[in-house]
Amino acid sequence: MVDQQLVSFNLANEDYGIDIASVDGIIKLQEITTVPNTPDFVEGVTNLRGSVLPVIDLRKRFGLQVVDASRDTRIVVVNMGHSKVGMIVDGVSEVLTIPESAIEPTPPMVTTVDSAYITGIAKVEERLIILVDLTKILNTEEQKGLLAEPALA
Repeated sequence: MVDQQLVSFNLANEDYGIDIASVDGIIKLQEITTVPNTPDFVEGVTNLRGSVLPVIDLRKRFGLQVVDASRDTRIVVVNMGHSKVGMIVDGVSEVLTIPESAIEPTPPMVTTVDSAYITGIAKVEERLIILVDLTKILNTEEQKGLLAEPALA
C-alpha cells in the first residue's frame, strides 16, 4: 500500500484534497485581470513571477455559492497538463499523508456529471476529505481554451 500526500483546502466548509505532486505553490489572493468571453468560473489571469497565470474559481466550477474573499482566501497554483493554473479556494489547511486504506471510492449515489472530478473520499480521524482529480476539473476543450488565454492577455 502506498501513502498519498495531499494538500488539503477548504471550500464552503468542506475539506478537499489534491495530490501534492501537482501543486506548484500557494499564494495569497492578488489582483486578477478579467479576460472577456471566458467561462463563468474563469476569473481571469494574474501575474505570477513574471508569467501570466489563468485563474479559476473552484466555488463557481463546483457549483457552490460564491462568497466574498476573506483573508484566508488563497490561490493554489497547480500543474495541469503542460501549463499552470491558479485555483481560488477559501483557505489552505495542511499537507496530509493518508494511507491508501483510508481512501474509499466515491459512493455511486453522489456520482454525477458534476462530481466527475472526485476520485474518492479520505477518512482522516473525524474528517472526510473529498479527493479531487485535477485532470477532470477542466474538460479537454476548456483546457485548450483556458490555457491558450494568456496569449491574449
